[in-house]
Amino acid sequence: MFALFITGMRGTAQNSIFLSQGRIEYERKVNLFAQIDDETDGDDAGWRELMKKTMPKFKAMYFDLFFNNNITLYKPGRDNPDNNRIWQNPAEDNIVFTNLETKQTTSKKNVGGSSFLVEDSMRKIKWKITDETRNIAGFECRRANGLVMDSVYVVAFYTDEITTSGGPESFSGLPGMILGIAIPHEHITWFATKVFNDDVPVPSLVAPAKGKKVTNATLLSELKDTFKDAGKWGKHYIKAVML
Repeated sequence: MFALFITGMRGTAQNSIFLSQGRIEYERKVNLFAQIDDETDGDDAGWRELMKKTMPKFKAMYFDLFFNNNITLYKPGRDNPDNNRIWQNPAEDNIVFTNLETKQTTSKKNVGGSSFLVEDSMRKIKWKITDETRNIAGFECRRANGLVMDSVYVVAFYTDEITTSGGPESFSGLPGMILGIAIPHEHITWFATKVFNDDVPVPSLVAPAKGKKVTNATLLSELKDTFKDAGKWGKHYIKAVML
């Protein structure tokens, strides 16, 4: 199979390259220290500082997004040997299949010891496109600000040189591929590190099939019941699962 590594090569190209299929590697980065600060009260300062001594400040993981026109498949990619698996957070092994034409998604999410298969319509995000631009993985991207789950502020950077209107996890809805996502108040980012124009046959993009079948609404209800007495930590955990 012929695959062209796009990142780092496009600066010398005279003409734009428009991709309708390929593979994108994303680095998903979490500021663990900032999350702990948010999840604890002032009275827990001693415990908070003790916990910080047992973990890295940031945790980075890699995911691949395979796409062919209106079909995308997001799943875990290469390992990061620097990670400490003891500090495993929600969404570290999510698989998300999206059909942009039918506007349906199927996501596999592991929560504790349970596996859920979330079948639902695509998330609706209220986007506002700005004039700010940024180069990500060799592509000129435009910034858009969005709101998800009614109150979660999201910053996205997308390129129209990749014609599939998708993105990492369940983020989509912009006129091109999302190569960067930041959720400032949750201290999580996804940024593309590499883009390949791999040949990605549609039959190879298969939705996950194992897990307890739920919708986003029923999963949220179950999580709220499970973590109703978990305080700030429980609220942050639920939000991380649902994002």
